[in-house]
Amino acid sequence: MLENDRGEAVDPVPFLVVATLGALVCYSFGPGYLLAFGVGVAEGLAVSTVAALATTAVAYHRFVRTRRPEHRGEIPAEARVRRLLVGALAVAGVFVLLSVPLLGP
Repeated sequence: MLENDRGEAVDPVPFLVVATLGALVCYSFGPGYLLAFGVGVAEGLAVSTVAALATTAVAYHRFVRTRRPEHRGEIPAEARVRRLLVGALAVAGVFVLLSVPLLGP
């Protein structure tokens, strides 16, 4: 079981899901995306590895190290809608960035 910075047990599932999905996205899109900009495959894999490690480190910090299980409670509807809207805009932005190589010269 993982522990936060206070030594309290933390559920590892959210961290594992986010870290795994982050690595999946980095390795799925990273090398091909960079290849479209003229970066070699080896360099693309290296950059993807660094991005996957950074994603894992951020997920660990957010979902394990600073997690406070005692602060769990119901989130107000306005905050949930705002979070959903920001998440949808972030996903749309990622899709726009991933389509940049398709535009061509």
